[in-house]
Amino acid sequence: MNHEALTGELRELREQWAGVTDAAVAAADGLLIAADTDKAIEPEGVAALAAASLGLSQRLVSATSRGTLRRTVSYGSQGCAVVYAVGDQALMVVLGDEGLDLDGLHRESQPALKRIESILTDTDTDTDGA
Repeated sequence: MNHEALTGELRELREQWAGVTDAAVAAADGLLIAADTDKAIEPEGVAALAAASLGLSQRLVSATSRGTLRRTVSYGSQGCAVVYAVGDQALMVVLGDEGLDLDGLHRESQPALKRIESILTDTDTDTDGA
C-alpha cells in the first residue's frame, strides 16, 4: 500500500473542496491508515470513532433491508463528519465546516473513493524485493 498516495488523495480532497477541513482513511476496525488533519484533531481517535459509526450504520441499513451503506453523516453545530465505506475493509472520514456543500461532496468524492480503494488493494506496492 502506498501511504504517500493515500495522503495525497486526502490532501487533494481538502485543498480542492471548500469546507473540508480534515480527512482520514482507516481500516474497517478503526486502525488509522493515513490522515491529512489539523493538529487539533487526533486522527487515531477519529478513525476509531468513524469505524464504530460506520459499523452501527451498516447494521441499521442491513436490519432494515436498505441495501449497501454508502455513507453516514453526523451533524454538529459547527460542521459535520462524513464517513464513507471504502469497499468492505476500509473507510474514509471527512470533517467539514458549516460551509461544506454535502451534496457536492458526495458527488465529487466518488472518484477519490475509487482511487483510494485501488491504492488500498494494490498489492504490487507492498513488495520490498524479498
